[in-house]
Amino acid sequence: MEGNGGLTRRGFLQAGILAGAGAVAASAWGCAPQAKTAPDVQAGTRQARTHWLGEEPSVNEADIVAEESTDLLIIGAGNAGMVAAATASDLGLDFIAAEKGTCVGDTREYVGAVNSKFSLEVAEPVNEMKLLNEMTRYASGRVDQRVIKTWLDEGREFIEWVEPYLTAAGKELMVTPLEEHHPAGGTDYFTATLEHCFMPTYEYPMRNDILESHIQDAGHQVAYRHDLVRLEHEGTKVTGAIFETPEGLKRITARKGVLLATGGYAANPEMVQANLPLVERCCTASSFSLRCDGKGLRAGLWAGGVKDANGAPMIFDRGAVVPGVDCGYQQNERGELYFPGTVYQLNIGSQPFLKVNRRGERFANESMPYDTFCNAAGYQPGGVWCQIFDGNAVEDILRFGTTGCASYTTAFMQMGMPLDEFLAMDGGDGLMMKADTLEELAAMLGFEGQDADALMETIAHYNEIVASGVDTDFGKESHRLSAIAQPPFYGCWFGGALLTTVDGLRINEDMQVLTADDEVIEGLYAAGDVSGCFFSDNYPEYLVACACGRTCTEGRHVARLLAGDIEPRVKRAR
Repeated sequence: MEGNGGLTRRGFLQAGILAGAGAVAASAWGCAPQAKTAPDVQAGTRQARTHWLGEEPSVNEADIVAEESTDLLIIGAGNAGMVAAATASDLGLDFIAAEKGTCVGDTREYVGAVNSKFSLEVAEPVNEMKLLNEMTRYASGRVDQRVIKTWLDEGREFIEWVEPYLTAAGKELMVTPLEEHHPAGGTDYFTATLEHCFMPTYEYPMRNDILESHIQDAGHQVAYRHDLVRLEHEGTKVTGAIFETPEGLKRITARKGVLLATGGYAANPEMVQANLPLVERCCTASSFSLRCDGKGLRAGLWAGGVKDANGAPMIFDRGAVVPGVDCGYQQNERGELYFPGTVYQLNIGSQPFLKVNRRGERFANESMPYDTFCNAAGYQPGGVWCQIFDGNAVEDILRFGTTGCASYTTAFMQMGMPLDEFLAMDGGDGLMMKADTLEELAAMLGFEGQDADALMETIAHYNEIVASGVDTDFGKESHRLSAIAQPPFYGCWFGGALLTTVDGLRINEDMQVLTADDEVIEGLYAAGDVSGCFFSDNYPEYLVACACGRTCTEGRHVARLLAGDIEPRVKRAR
């Protein structure tokens, strides 16, 4: 996993993957229902008060100005929704894709799939059962392995289906080969070759744009500015949905099924505070799409669904802030909550350099996965940490051997970009401090008095650890130790950056939404971040791109199922 100073295939891939990844799409909020009394939502045999849910909006029949019907109603034109729409188009399944925004959702360009024919050209086959159980271990067993197996079994088919469309649009498929064992955080993580990406990445047209063009060529259009008000349901059956449109309320009836593909709830602070209480303790910045407001999840709950009991935020350790900023929400003059960080993906934050708290103390192994280190920092003053490195940073980064999008920094170092130029390009101006002496750097970072003295002692002790090659404090790998001795010296404060939430409606392996009694809600499906049963507590960082891979695979599965292209995976009602 160690770099050698040359431009590797992985480095080239990562450079393309994240170029321009800072764009976050916004979308208009439609007629958001007002929370009134808080009903109970069952969670197994227990009940939890969920003030964030509010009452399901009522609709006056006289206010409905238009009605349509279709076989498959897809709510959301993001990663799951556009794959479902293109699949339905290919298979001749009548569908309507309804999207509250004015364009397709953000495209997560890299997707995970297991043992595709493309990955087998560059890497050894992945042990799928080991991968299944590694994902289960990340989640402490709070998943449905049958749901994960849908992705394991069908993800490769998705990649092989979508590849011709993207290639025809000028995209070139690249696969990132990974070694099986990834030493990080003082232990070995199982990694697998999962990541598939089409180059150039994050340049128009992206996958969702290409799929939209594909359905347009077949005579279909995405119905934009359709903001979900509620699902239409009776008992344990969903028959369609009501939308707010510029012309007024519209009813769309679905003869075969409704697919919720609306994303998570990271853009809804009330839901985050209620379901992910640790996020405020370790996050300074946001990377989420504003479309991820939790409205689809709430609609599914109103229709009788049940949410994963445990939350699962996706947090990256790159929320750069100026000295003195604490983690957690702040409030603007309109009373809206927001994270204070303005640069949410300063990528060098994921490099395992020395990291200290506000007392100048080292407190954890800096080589731990993104959210693991963020969670540890949540128990430190302000929830933030300061990353410090020296003028040998380029050599250190090439040796560290990070993976996933952390290796974006590595890729630019391999290409020979000067460190200062890279930091400026990535958004570090005004945040990354640089000084000729450690004492000057400490002052720039806000360390004073005893805290500044403690920082000097920490650096001296850390340099002794580096010289010995053995981290007796926290067990960081020897190849990820780096001295702080060569001017100039660099430092920056960080918190976590919240990307999305990956806990949602409980589903079975056919993506059918389930009740608290494990009964199927007829006609209701969920795919991607609005769905659950796949993750718990965290996003398994070292299983690169598994989240978007499962999202796309689930969306395609629903369309294929309703078109009769595949048999149900659920063999009998449960």
